[in-house]
Amino acid sequence: MIRQLVASYVLLIALAIAAFTVPVAFTLTAQLEGDLELSVRREADTVALLLAAPDEPSRQALDRLVGAYQQQTLGRIELLPADSPEAKAGTNSARWTHSPVLGADALVLTVPARRPDGTVAGSVRVHYPEAPLERRLWQIWGFRAALAIGVLVVAAAAGVLVARRLTRPLRELTRMAARFSDGDLRARSAETGPPETRTLARTLNSGAQRLGTLVDAQRAFVADASHQLRTPLTALRLSLDNIGEEVTDEHTREDVDTATAEVVRMSRLVNGLLALAKAEGQVAAPEPVGVAELVRDRFEVWTPVAAERGLRLLAELPEEDPHALAAPGHLEQVLDNVLSNAIEVSPDGGAVTVRATAEGDRVTLVVLDEGPGLSEAERARAFDRFWRGQGLTGRGGSGLGLAIVKQLIADAAGSVRLEPAPGGGLAVWITLRAAGRGVTSPASPRSGG
Repeated sequence: MIRQLVASYVLLIALAIAAFTVPVAFTLTAQLEGDLELSVRREADTVALLLAAPDEPSRQALDRLVGAYQQQTLGRIELLPADSPEAKAGTNSARWTHSPVLGADALVLTVPARRPDGTVAGSVRVHYPEAPLERRLWQIWGFRAALAIGVLVVAAAAGVLVARRLTRPLRELTRMAARFSDGDLRARSAETGPPETRTLARTLNSGAQRLGTLVDAQRAFVADASHQLRTPLTALRLSLDNIGEEVTDEHTREDVDTATAEVVRMSRLVNGLLALAKAEGQVAAPEPVGVAELVRDRFEVWTPVAAERGLRLLAELPEEDPHALAAPGHLEQVLDNVLSNAIEVSPDGGAVTVRATAEGDRVTLVVLDEGPGLSEAERARAFDRFWRGQGLTGRGGSGLGLAIVKQLIADAAGSVRLEPAPGGGLAVWITLRAAGRGVTSPASPRSGG
């Protein structure tokens, strides 16, 4: 915006300079040409008077004047006889044309020499070169061009200062919006500047305050729901376990086991819903996360689980650890969900591969399994809540894992998609914003109202 303001300001100044300078320059050019023609005409008239005089002193003065003119000026004077076409025509003429006498462009002015009785004694032709006038004009135009450039430079500098002062409230609002988009709900903008920006800042600050209040209320609800739902389910499972230990009837034991399995499934569903609610309600500032280091850390957790089924966890990581922007703990949760699904659907003795690459301002994680994969229609629905596919989750899944993954990646301004893996299976592509290795975490968490 500053560039546009400065460009508009400089353009207006340039138009004003052009509107004032160009007509003046053309007028001055015409005036200089007229002054030169008038000066040459005066010389020609003087020579014509001497040429028309019959006495000898006038003849001698004429010779001295012609010689002096040719010595002291760049011009030349021709004395044409009375029988020449110019003398017979008896007319005055002035032309800017090529002069064969000088061998250059020049002002060629012809004046007839008339005697007192009206007869023509001859003509005087003066050749004055155009080069001195051109040099003078170039000096004038060059000075005015340099002056115009100087004025434009000063105007541009002044325009930058004025534009920065005018756009300072907008830059403040932009910084506030950037902090707000990164999860700092405490970000506020100073209400300064013209009335329009003050009103906008006041509106944004009020909206941020209300949004922070809503987020706090949702977090409080999630905390309360976590306590209120988990506690009775845990107690119910303990009660069923106690009943199962005392039951001797086989049919009754099967019913108790079925009820216990349903309680376990409900607990997983509740945990998934609470995790999704936290993912949707929690707003935290993204921080640089070492992707390769994180993958190795999660492999340490999941390797024993994979080993129980003879699965191998393979990592293809770059030598230099790429850093991605993600909220604290979110990328760990994403990898846990994706690795859990990949391990569950992969056949015994297979492999789950995690690849990490960095290109430009993006870091990409790809998790490949060797399971049955998903059709195109199934991949389109895989991120829906409670959707469960046999090739994606087992019977114990809640159908919320990928919904949580999508929400957490969206919070980090990234993207996630599903593609067929080479050779069969499923490939989960996760793309995040890259962060330089020198980026440090914020001094304080950007969350809260």
